[in-house]
Amino acid sequence: MLKPDDFYRALREIEIHEVEDVVKRAIAEGFPAPEILNEGLIAGMAIVGQEFKARDLWVPDVLLAARNMQRGIDILKPLFSKEGRASKGKIVLGTVKGDIHDIGKNLVSIMMVGSGLEVVDLGIDVSGEKFVSSIEEHRPQIIGLSALLTTTMLEMPKVIEAVKRNSSNVKPYVVIGGAPVTETFAKEIGADGYGADAVSGVEVAMELLARKK
Repeated sequence: MLKPDDFYRALREIEIHEVEDVVKRAIAEGFPAPEILNEGLIAGMAIVGQEFKARDLWVPDVLLAARNMQRGIDILKPLFSKEGRASKGKIVLGTVKGDIHDIGKNLVSIMMVGSGLEVVDLGIDVSGEKFVSSIEEHRPQIIGLSALLTTTMLEMPKVIEAVKRNSSNVKPYVVIGGAPVTETFAKEIGADGYGADAVSGVEVAMELLARKK
């Protein structure tokens, strides 16, 4: 049985070889890749997320853990392809037009990938037109919008309206998040979901994907 605490400690280490060692050891002991991901890396990252919510950790600590988690995922990726791991869904992420901040979005992306989602990251300063064109190109079930500024969060309702008016037969849910964004604002502008942080963002995405089935 995998111990989440072992992965948690490795995720908190500055030296990246710590997470490499714990993942490779689990592989050598015969644990399947999905189990290492879900009961090891994701369970360990969940502890990080809980401590961040409780303000026992700060953004640099979470970024370090996210970097280490990404390394662990990279090691597991070839094994997933061999084992025929199916994607749980696809999400397009982007920071809205006028905003060049991406720390929060990048954390969400890593957590989404770690949870089995296929992520298309459009990057920063993404226009409504680019979000809409991504629907036809990538056919996602969810579009995630991020903003760190109170001025740029006002782009979000414009994107939501454009997404809902798109002519494609694909009608993705829209989830929003970012430092100035609130659940009240999300409801006011017609978003389908709101993530207060990376952990809750994944939870909201999974709940919305369950509705699609």
